[in-house]
Amino acid sequence: MAERLQKILSARGVASRRTAEAWIQQGRVMVNGVPARLGDTADPEQDEILLDGKPLPQGQEPVYILLNKPRGYVTTLSDEQGRPNAAQLVADCGVRVYPVGRLDMDSEGLLLFTNDGAFANALMHPKHQVKKTYDVWVTGYVPGAEIRLARPIELDGYTIRKPEVKLLKAEGNRARLRVTIHEGRNRQIRRMCQAAGMTVTRLRRIREGSVWLGDLPPGAWRYLTREEVARLRGE
Repeated sequence: MAERLQKILSARGVASRRTAEAWIQQGRVMVNGVPARLGDTADPEQDEILLDGKPLPQGQEPVYILLNKPRGYVTTLSDEQGRPNAAQLVADCGVRVYPVGRLDMDSEGLLLFTNDGAFANALMHPKHQVKKTYDVWVTGYVPGAEIRLARPIELDGYTIRKPEVKLLKAEGNRARLRVTIHEGRNRQIRRMCQAAGMTVTRLRRIREGSVWLGDLPPGAWRYLTREEVARLRGE
């Protein structure tokens, strides 16, 4: 069955779709002896697909991993500043995997990895609006700030859906909140808190969709169960 070339490269575990698109534009991908162009399709069972003159590796078994990302790790696969990369923490899984979405360097908690491009794209696509829950430590809290935080606001020209906000603990101007959002806009929780007059001092993602972080130690990872994968797929 014919598929987009970037999807094929991603499924074979050689690159993310975005990286594969760049490689196609750079002329590194050939299909049946002809340089590929962005938007081309191919049938991996029938067509000869070469990357840098070499056949693609055979398809790998899909892998689904949950990492408890510590602070201080970026989630981009390459970093010009040489900062620690979260992918290094799951490198011992034996398969090249990619993060599903991002957690900024100062955030921690649940981060999914996979080599299943279709699965990752489905989770990240805005139309699915997969719920994500965070424990959020803030300063600048005053009674009622959680009500302001629960109001939909506009970010980057987009009005977010009404978040779910629960006050877990408050001491003076410090508080811990549990916040569930439906999107994943850049630094969304931090910007929401700033708009409500608070500053985030710690941010930990504890749930994505139906999967919870649980008591997994920082820096440790585990495989998702079949049931967890199925629920994330909506099966």
